[in-house]
Amino acid sequence: MSALTNYGENNVLDTLLSGTKYIKLHIGDPGEDAATNAAAETTRQGVTWAAASGGSKSTNATATWTSVSTTETYSHFSIWDALSAGNPLVYGALTASVSVTAGDDFEITSGNMTVTAA
Repeated sequence: MSALTNYGENNVLDTLLSGTKYIKLHIGDPGEDAATNAAAETTRQGVTWAAASGGSKSTNATATWTSVSTTETYSHFSIWDALSAGNPLVYGALTASVSVTAGDDFEITSGNMTVTAA
């Protein structure tokens, strides 16, 4: 068995999440290809990331979806390399599911989305 060093973990995260990346919302587990359970609110929001430290990397910008289109419950996310089309890079569950009503705003505030290399 092998494992990344602390430096290696930080390097992988800094490389993978360099520049602006785009968060897509999901109403269930999106799967490894981030292709299932997409939220009706399909707009991806761009965020930038702080430098990785301790094998984790957090957003350093707030992602805001203004006046969401549909009443639903967000439970998962995926992170993409492009605003549309592109490639999924990371996916996971939100810390807690969030119910929104059509017309509400939804945001993930700066520092509150973290990706960890394990």
